[in-house]
Order: sequence, then C-alpha cells, then structure tokens
Amino acid sequence: MPHFGEERIFNETRYSLYTFALLDIQSIETTDKWCTHMPKPVYDEGDVTVLWNQAVHTDREVKANRPDIIIKNKKGKKCTLIDVAIPADRNVVQKEAEKKLKYKSLCIEIQRMWNLKCTIMPIAIGATGIVTRSVRKNLETVPGKHSLDSLQKTAILGTTHILRKVMQCEA
Repeated sequence: MPHFGEERIFNETRYSLYTFALLDIQSIETTDKWCTHMPKPVYDEGDVTVLWNQAVHTDREVKANRPDIIIKNKKGKKCTLIDVAIPADRNVVQKEAEKKLKYKSLCIEIQRMWNLKCTIMPIAIGATGIVTRSVRKNLETVPGKHSLDSLQKTAILGTTHILRKVMQCEA
C-alpha cells in the first residue's frame, strides 16, 4: 500500500497520459489543470475507445486484466495497453520488463477475442525522473502530445512532496 503520497504521484502521471491521449482523439472538457481532471472510465468516439482503469473480461482466466489505460482503435485494428509505474530508480528497467510480462497473457487474449493487434506499453519513470531508452519511443506511439519532461517533473515533484512529509517540513 502506498504511503506518504506515492499514490498521488502515480495518479498524476497516469492522468497526464490519459488526458493528452483523449485530447488528441476527441475534444473533451477538462479543467484548467490536467492534474485536477477526473477521467471517465470509458470514452467512446467513433472507432476509438479509451478505457481508464477498467478490467477486461476474457474467456480464459487472466490474473492481470486491469492496465491503467487501454486505447482500442477498431479502424486501425490496434489495441494499446498502457501501464504506469513510478519505482525506485534502481528498479526502472526491472519494473518495465515486469509490466510487459504481467500483461502478456491479457494481450494474447485481446488479440484472440477482439481480433486486434495488441501492444503493451509500460511507462516506468524513476522516483527522481530516470527513464529507460524505450520510454521516449513508447510515448511517441501513444496518441497526444506527451512531454517526457513533464512526466519526469511530476515524478520528481511527487518525490519531493513525499520527502517533505517524511521529514515533516510541510512547505
């Protein structure tokens, strides 16, 4: 269970990815700041459906069936599973590999059930902003204008927030 605001960092990073993807796909109403926007569980716009934190029900049992974001493009016959992690810096590469492995069986089931090419896109950003080489490439394939710098900044600011709480130096 996250302590001292770890969940807040994680959610703000997910909200950013989700909101910018939706803005690229369709016009949505958001608040002035993306980080205060509370997403709907399902956005359906023509051929594109975006799911936020929704379980995928499959014919076969799949343990990991709830990625953070699912972008289903029926016209392009593609489905993208996005899962975000903010691990300790030394675990970034390991966490990225773990996410790919975790959702592999779900991806296979989606390809079989929905007849869509499925891609797993782990976004692992270290607590101090460290990323793997593949994160930049992964972000380019996600719809929307994502800034790796802003995602890293979110992780770093969240880490400083946690440190202030731990040290009881509320600022």
